[in-house]
Amino acid sequence: MQFCSTRGGVHGWDFQQVLFSGFAPDGGMFMPESVPVLSPETLRSWGGLSYTDLVVEVASLFIPPHLIPREDLEGLVNEALSGFSVPQVVTVARLKDGLSVLELFHGETLAFKDLAITCTVRFLDYFLQKQNRRATVIVGTSGDTGGSAIQSAKGLRGLDVLVVFPRGRITPVQEKHMTTCLEDNVHVFAADGSSDDIDQPLRRLFADQDLVRAHGLMSLNSVNWSRVMVQLAHFIYAYLQLSGVKPAEGDLPELEVVVPTGGAGNIAAGYIVKQMGLPLKLVAMVNSNDIVHRTVTEGDFSMADHVKQTLAPAIDIQDPYNMERVFWLLLGRDGASVKKMMEEFQQSHKHSLPENHRKLLSQVLSTGSVSDEGILETMRRCWEENQYLLCPHSAVAVWHHYHCPHKPTINRCYIATASPAKFQAAVQKAGLTFDLPEAVLALDELPTRYQNLERSADWCKDWEESLRRKIQSLLTRRHPLAPPFPHIQGQLKSLPSRPVLRRNPSSLLLTSCSVSPSSNIFQQDGG
Repeated sequence: MQFCSTRGGVHGWDFQQVLFSGFAPDGGMFMPESVPVLSPETLRSWGGLSYTDLVVEVASLFIPPHLIPREDLEGLVNEALSGFSVPQVVTVARLKDGLSVLELFHGETLAFKDLAITCTVRFLDYFLQKQNRRATVIVGTSGDTGGSAIQSAKGLRGLDVLVVFPRGRITPVQEKHMTTCLEDNVHVFAADGSSDDIDQPLRRLFADQDLVRAHGLMSLNSVNWSRVMVQLAHFIYAYLQLSGVKPAEGDLPELEVVVPTGGAGNIAAGYIVKQMGLPLKLVAMVNSNDIVHRTVTEGDFSMADHVKQTLAPAIDIQDPYNMERVFWLLLGRDGASVKKMMEEFQQSHKHSLPENHRKLLSQVLSTGSVSDEGILETMRRCWEENQYLLCPHSAVAVWHHYHCPHKPTINRCYIATASPAKFQAAVQKAGLTFDLPEAVLALDELPTRYQNLERSADWCKDWEESLRRKIQSLLTRRHPLAPPFPHIQGQLKSLPSRPVLRRNPSSLLLTSCSVSPSSNIFQQDGG
């Protein structure tokens, strides 16, 4: 299995190379050069597998045994998923009137990101240990990715993790999953801006190939192919559990999967699974940050003037970067067309899809947009009818159940991406109550450590330089090692830097902050 860039400038990379690369050097995102197709017989044979075993089967399609032998792959995945709070790892809640909820939030940080990130970190650590090398992971987070990356990588000898979160735009629990980790290899920054603002200086850092080579920079956002690869298993597991597929021969039944959508990583994974041969009907539900909805319904792939703060902060995103993967598949792997489209979007923050492209997209993806009031209404109704409490992101998906007629011939699955325990303010605003898990209550007693990125006159440049200094300081703190993989570095030198996403200047400076457990600083409402 080899991988290429969605923008056509990189071909023939293997899993280890793309794992440590994040964005492709030509600015694109990595995808398999060919998508494996699952036969109905193979799919049916997987029907009795646990979620963990299914992840192994899916990963083995993309990771050849000469990179990670099958026995090692099984061990890594089992270790990654062993710490979840339910033995099944992923569970299905079957509620009234055909409402089936796939619960992906039973990991340490109570969000679906734990599933893919724990596996990805184990893959990283496997290669780093074999070669006695280090890497530096940089994560910009809209709420959940940062905490999951930290909890998965804390204490690992070969990884430093640098996480930037949008101050005041995430919930206290999301924040504490990051700021209460005091391990030496964890570095947390609170930024005075949105999650889309965070992406800008991070893109500039990744565009500096000298910095990337010197420090082994990489991403754990869903830019990283490994994240999307593991998320393929969500959709295959949902299909096997809920579609009604029979062990005997016959046509495969269709399953509608409804996904709360921000950066579109899950939607990209779902579309890949559809191309692998599963008859999925995909529905992307968004909050008031509705760029994906506008793209599908109007062809308007453009950012709004600003990111709106909603009750579902993890999907408060106006740059759904994984749509690039969707466009690449939709346009028949035409890297030149995708490159032109995405560079226009990065430079002007807008692109109008030709009507023929919009129609193609609407044939594989339906969408809807939900207001904060719609989120609260859905949380209340689901509780009243089922005594089942949704987080606000899961409610964005489940709104579809109450407002879109259900065809009895097609089963549905709603993706629950996080536990309501992370979003107490939204639960209270819906007029509901919830007994918090002991692990969440314990966070209030822990000390915190992080650094502030404050607004100033030239925010993107200043913020980039502050983060750059932090990255460079890591080598002075530890014994310097060679960059992770020289066979990748040689290929990087011959490729252009990725384009930089530029937006209105505004600026961030670095100050340091260490907060005691009793401090109320940054205890902002999740909405």
